[in-house]
Parts: sequence; C-alpha cells; structure tokens
Amino acid sequence: MKKKVVILGAGPNRIGQGIEFDYCCVHASFALKEIGYESIMVNCNPETVSTDYDTSDKLYFEPLIFEDVMNIIEKENPLGVILQFGGQTPLKLAIPLKKAKVNILGTSPDAIDIAEDRKKFKKLLDKLGLMQPPSGTARNKKDALKIAHQLEYPVLVRPSYVLGGRAMQIVYDDGMLQEFMEKAIEVSPEHPVLIDKFLEDAAEVDVDAICDGKTCVIGGVMEHVEQAGIHSGDSAMVLPPYSLKEKVINEIKQATKKLALSLNVVGLLNIQFAVKDDNVYILEVNPRASRTVPFVSKVTGVPLAKLATKIMLGMSLKKLHFEKEIRLNYFAVKESVFPFNRFSGIDAVLGPEMRSTGEVIGIDESFEMAYAKSQLAAGQNLPLSGNIFISVRDNHKELIYPIAKGFAELGFKIITTAGTGKFLSEKGLEVTIIGKLHEAVRPNVIDYIKNNQIQMIINTPTGNRPKQDIVSIRTMAIHRSIPLITTARAAHATLLAMKRLKEHKIQVKDIKQYHMM
Repeated sequence: MKKKVVILGAGPNRIGQGIEFDYCCVHASFALKEIGYESIMVNCNPETVSTDYDTSDKLYFEPLIFEDVMNIIEKENPLGVILQFGGQTPLKLAIPLKKAKVNILGTSPDAIDIAEDRKKFKKLLDKLGLMQPPSGTARNKKDALKIAHQLEYPVLVRPSYVLGGRAMQIVYDDGMLQEFMEKAIEVSPEHPVLIDKFLEDAAEVDVDAICDGKTCVIGGVMEHVEQAGIHSGDSAMVLPPYSLKEKVINEIKQATKKLALSLNVVGLLNIQFAVKDDNVYILEVNPRASRTVPFVSKVTGVPLAKLATKIMLGMSLKKLHFEKEIRLNYFAVKESVFPFNRFSGIDAVLGPEMRSTGEVIGIDESFEMAYAKSQLAAGQNLPLSGNIFISVRDNHKELIYPIAKGFAELGFKIITTAGTGKFLSEKGLEVTIIGKLHEAVRPNVIDYIKNNQIQMIINTPTGNRPKQDIVSIRTMAIHRSIPLITTARAAHATLLAMKRLKEHKIQVKDIKQYHMM
C-alpha cells in the first residue's frame, strides 16, 4: 500500500492571490506520483488545475480551515502534509497543525514563524550581519504614530499574515496612517501591524531558491523594473538582472544562502531585497513557494516545485542533480496583466497591494527586446512615432529628463503640463505645454487624448492622495488603450525597448531553443 501525502492548495482564486500557487501544487502532485506516493489534494476552487479529476489520486473539495483539514488528516492518516505550495492560506495553518501533532513536510513551522515574527526575524538578521530597513510593530494607532515619527515618513504599513499585500500601504502623513491602521487592524486583528521605513526609489529584487537543509541553490535572481514599493505580483521582473552591479548580485546570493541554511529551509524559499545606493536591504523572507516559481521554472527549464517536493520526502539536491545555479545567456521579462479596463473610474496606479490578474513572459537575447515583447504580450502596444504626454512629481523631474530627451531623439514630440514642461524646457528640451483639467486653458490633456493626439502617457503619481484630474487622465488612457507608464524606472525600460523596436525586427524562437543556448 502506497504512503499518502496531503497537499494543501491556495483556496478560492481572487484578485490579490496568484494562480501561480496552483502550478506548484499540481507539480507537487506529479512529483509524488513519480516517486511512488499517493497524492491527496485539498482545495476548494473549481477553476484550478489542482482540482481536475486526474491531477491527484484523491481530491477533497473542502475549505482550507483547520477543522476541515484535520477531518481529512484523521480519515486518511497521511505520512505528512505539504503547506508551502499554496501561498499564505495554508501557511496560516502551520502552527495549529503542528500543535495537533501533524507531520509538516519541508520547512518547519518554527522557521516559518521566525520569518513572519518581526522581532525574531530582526534577531536572526542581526546575528547574520544582514541589513533591513528600520522598522517597528504596532497594535494600535497611538503606537503606530510613535513609530512612524521615529522612522520619519514615508513608511510602509502592512498587517502580518495577509494575502497579496492586502491593506498594505505607503503612508506619507499622520492622517493617512490613522486611516490605514483601521484597515490593517480589521484585516488581521490577531496579529501586529508591521511598519517599515520606505526606501524611496530603491530597486527591488526577488530571489527564488531551493534548499535541502544542507545545500542551497539559487533558482533565479529577478530585478524589478518598477522601484521598491510595487507589489512583486504586479511589478515587471527581469531574469537575470539587467542593471545591478555584479558585486550587488553576489551579495544578494550570499545573503539568500545564509538565510536558507540558518532557517533550515527544506524546499523552496523566496526573499525580497531592496537595493539603494548599492546597499542591500532585506525586505521579506518567505520560506515557501512564491508566485515567481512558475516564471523561473519555465525560463530556466528547471521544475523547482517538483524538485522541492522530492526534497521534502528525503531526497537531496545532489541526488536530484541540481547543485549549481543555471546561468542564462538570454533575458526573460515577466510582465503583469491588469483588469483596470473592466472597472470604470479605477485609478491605474501600482502600489504595495496586488492588483494583477495574470502575467506574460517576453524572452530574447537582449533585455530591450525581451521587455518590448513582454509589453506587447500584456497589451501595451508601444508606439514608434507620435506624441508622448509627460507629467511627473517634483522629485522625479531629474530622473525623467534623460528619458524625455531620449524619446525626443527618437522623433517623438513631447507634450507636458506646466511644471514638468518648465523644467524640461529649462534643460534645453523642446516641449509643448498644455493645460490641466481644472485650468480654463483649452485644449487640455483630455482634449488631446480624445482627438487621438497622445500615443503614450508617462505619469508618476504624487505621494499623497492623487488629484482627480490626474486620475481622470490615467483612467481615460486605460479605456482608450493608450500605453500608460507610472514609474520612472519603467519609463526608462520602455525607452530602451522602443529604441530597439525601431532598429530591429522581432524574432520568435521556441523556449527550448533558449534553454539550449
């Protein structure tokens, strides 16, 4: 009789939780079959592959709550339970299941708790000599205000143990903090609220790794195109990094290995870093599968979720012949797809709370063309001529100048609002300044959009609540399918991609051809 293993899925699919976790659960089931175990899937979403009748040996279509899971475990008496492939939903059950003497396969619940508990985690980082942004924890508004004043605004406020960055917010003043503390306490009343110093305009990096408790191998280091503060599920990511220094990349890899071995990770691990002025900060450690595992697996040709499952059942990375990181001779860009055009009046600005509902991949030998392919696949039809409207916040004006200059050199006409236009024209750039919506001057930017005189919009939002006319511009851009860019780093990547598109034709290859390069 085969030994049984229970896999806990991700539960109902909703905006804010990636369907990528289902990919990991399915691969876990396939891996169990390969090594002779009976796979038992527990999930409650009819739209996923994990609940297909032929994915697992048994399927329990039940809620992912402690009582229901325990009923299944008592009935099936499995060898153990896999939690780390379903995202945050099953991870919440780690401690209750451990207390009920259930065998948790892979990384121990104690290690998971260290990664989630701010004080324990800080102690571990101090011991390893690793940096993180200054932070604190609060359970009420008074404590939150005290911590925010110590750290100085802006700060990042988030509840612990939540899905998809829910109720997470970058906060710029006391009023915003009090408002979002109410939301955070409502979302996760039993856990403290985490408050971090927000590193403005830092580059963010995701790392997926696999560890058998003794050896850690890097699956992939992904540089975010958008700056830190955009949820990793929404940010465009590049594998391998396209702008980081080799020294910084090596420091990130060493920190990943240190943390994996210190936490005694058995299976998958995801770490999010921020890089500012070549200093590496650790933002978050997740001793579980991340939503980038399918991306890394497809791009490198290494089935990370399958390998992790076999490791949880006692196999080593050496036995699985995966002891060395895959070095890529090409670039892959993961870009997110958003539902903004389905919701009238919604502001299409990215932030710490996940909003994407899908993703695409662009692959090429150059970063520029890989990024161009990802944008086209995601529905951003990059123009090769016409007018570009630019309006950015004050502290982004220096960043946007070389980008605007680059577009002008490609033959685009630059149209701006007064503030941005004055700055660019003083730098010697030829621009056309048009009125804002609340100004009496016509034609304004909306007139230009309605008359099809704007081919692309670059607008970085202000830190505080956005003005209604700016929201209207972004909303109209979405509904008219005008490419909209809301970060300076994404604007720079888009410039590089459009320059490449003007000079080269798109070449298409089978992904297996890239794997053989």
